Amino acid sequence: MKMDILKNVGAGLKPAPTNLPDSPGVYLMKDADGEILYIGKASSLKDRVRSYFQKASRGVKFNAPTLKTTAMLEQIADIEWIVAGSDLEALILENNLIKKHKPKYNVILRDDKNYPYLKLSTDEDFPRFSIVRRYKKDKALYFGPYVPANALRETLIVINKIFPLRKCKKAITGRDERPCLNYQIGRCLAPCCGKISKDDYYKIVKDARLFLEGKDKELLKSLNEKMERESEALNFEEAAKTRDRIKKIERVLEKQRITVTEMIDQDVIGMAREGGNANIQILFIRNGMMTGRKDFFWDDLKDTSNNEVITSFVEQFYRDEIQIPDEVLIPIELEDRGIEGWLSQRKEKQVHIIIPKRGHKASLIKLSEENALIRLNEALTEKKKYELILNELKDMISLQQLPRRIEAFDISNISGSQAVGSMVVWEGEWPKKSDYRRFKIKTVHGADDYGMMKEVLHRYYSKLAGALHAASLPDLVMIDGGRGQLNTALDVFKELGIDIKVIGIAKARGDDERERIFLPNKDEPIELEPSSPVTLLLQRIRDESHRFAISYHRKLMNKRMFVSVLDDIKGIGPIRKRKLLKTFESAESAVKAVIRHS
Repeated sequence: MKMDILKNVGAGLKPAPTNLPDSPGVYLMKDADGEILYIGKASSLKDRVRSYFQKASRGVKFNAPTLKTTAMLEQIADIEWIVAGSDLEALILENNLIKKHKPKYNVILRDDKNYPYLKLSTDEDFPRFSIVRRYKKDKALYFGPYVPANALRETLIVINKIFPLRKCKKAITGRDERPCLNYQIGRCLAPCCGKISKDDYYKIVKDARLFLEGKDKELLKSLNEKMERESEALNFEEAAKTRDRIKKIERVLEKQRITVTEMIDQDVIGMAREGGNANIQILFIRNGMMTGRKDFFWDDLKDTSNNEVITSFVEQFYRDEIQIPDEVLIPIELEDRGIEGWLSQRKEKQVHIIIPKRGHKASLIKLSEENALIRLNEALTEKKKYELILNELKDMISLQQLPRRIEAFDISNISGSQAVGSMVVWEGEWPKKSDYRRFKIKTVHGADDYGMMKEVLHRYYSKLAGALHAASLPDLVMIDGGRGQLNTALDVFKELGIDIKVIGIAKARGDDERERIFLPNKDEPIELEPSSPVTLLLQRIRDESHRFAISYHRKLMNKRMFVSVLDDIKGIGPIRKRKLLKTFESAESAVKAVIRHS
């Protein structure tokens, strides 16, 4: 790849660029401060970048079809470009750069979640199911994604009833003294105690796999044949178990199966728009079963075409580790048909992007679009309610603007042991988990909550001090604590030269458990009305920061206890200790394994 920079091409500056190569590549438009405004790709950098400009009698006039493009072009000072070896290479590079820089004028997919999958660990002697949040290209089998996550948990409950594979993570030797409770209630085959052979266990694994792959006829035929063999052998107890399993499978299939003409994996994309607001809903269909759906909302797309929104969504949604289907159904043409080749390369198998006009696939698009519109209207209603809550909070604590971004801090420790701090972020109506931070206390020893809060705030906000990062500051900082913690935060911000609104929140003492807000320069706190919308919002944010801090604290405490137990056993070095930590769920299990193999 080759990078070049073209200086001063903004409004009133130099004329349209003439020295760009007629090659595929990526261009980065920047303002006078060097901030990237927009990242795009092109089969011909020369033609694409010059298309933003057109000659006029007076110097350069921008060819700007929308207000958004006009506003962007007025700010451009520099254009950088990177020559790529092919259109596909340009697409991949553009995607990576957008993910890294998140330019102001690109359509950004704001989704900070990894999608839940059901993983079957076929690389183990006795495979098991587990819920994972990341799809990997390893030896395991992945089914999904399942959205929302509770859909996967419900699916796993059903699978555990029908296919009683093991649930534990421990190493299976077949020499355990007694099985766990799951065996007693018929939810495990107890390979740990040698209750089932490896071959028989794999037959159950095969059945579970057929079920999840949608091979219903093959699975039911196999189970019916098994039931007949058991009956002929007068093994009526096992035949009854197989019969019950068949009935359970048939009931589940009746509920989950949708009408399909092809047993393939499909993602169905539908979109609804209302002014600058948009919602894209994607339906996940795997082997004829709808495993879930997911909505993606934007509120800043007034001057963005439908083609650009759909194209940007497809590029960014499939950019990360996600299971790519055989078909992607979309309502309109993409701006770049090369995306189909890119998806095929990522999947290592042909992927088809289809714009259905009639038939069953078109009805799936319509279903997705209708649901997208319903969810968009619901979201807009909730947004209006949330705006009212923010306005009430703004007036209550005398803010100059709505607190659209709130950062909340909490400390968790037991007498100073394994002390940690947490920061959670609220944007819009929801937590923004990609911006969460956790801190292991380094400089404070003993039970000094004020000192710990000071360390956490100083470590985080010292990186944002100065005019360069002023735009990154939140509208409101919320501290879990009363007057003392609030004063600690004020001292830190004064030291760093940061002008930021901060409040403390704590329950009243004694029998009165109402929440109170502590404000700078006000002696008396504001007492919140129980169950008021503002109270519920602040409680939700505070409880989330508390949960996040406690979960990290417990993780460190458990790890410390685990390591300390292993330290007391002679002959366990650092390498073996790491393996034990990775393999076993508890210190007790690890110690038993060490003793058994000694």
